[in-house]
Amino acid sequence: MEHPPTNVGSGVEVDITVKVNGEWVRQRVEARLSLADFLRQCCGATDVHVGCEQGKCGACTVLLDGLAVRGCLTLAAQADGAAVETVVGLTQAGRLTALQDAFLARNALQCGFCTPGMLVAAMTLLETGPCPDRAGIREAISGHYCRCTGYEAIVDAIAAAGEGNP
Repeated sequence: MEHPPTNVGSGVEVDITVKVNGEWVRQRVEARLSLADFLRQCCGATDVHVGCEQGKCGACTVLLDGLAVRGCLTLAAQADGAAVETVVGLTQAGRLTALQDAFLARNALQCGFCTPGMLVAAMTLLETGPCPDRAGIREAISGHYCRCTGYEAIVDAIAAAGEGNP
């Protein structure tokens, strides 16, 4: 579904329709609005955290049609017609997933700022095949900054969930 851009005020605005965590949202947004800001400001998805706004910290990682993307580097307009899942959308039937249970059990939640992006990245990693070894897990999450320096607990949690032992 494409909507032609229109000039409104000083910026260009576009109409977009995005499925966010299973619910369709239709909104007119500035063409330059990031997906992360769209999710937070227009959809109330405060589980999407914006850290560096340069794609380096990974806090804003969400799934766009099943692919992990940096919400701060993706325009909301690019998500038109797509399905976006935040960490809230990963929760199955209102219950924590095995991965979320593992983060909780192993104190990998830390302060919680990086947690949504880490969980999305880890979920993507675990869905691609057998759980990699600890070096593979570290590589997979290497684009995510944990300001609490809690990587050990995060790697433990991902490994445990990958082994089916949350």
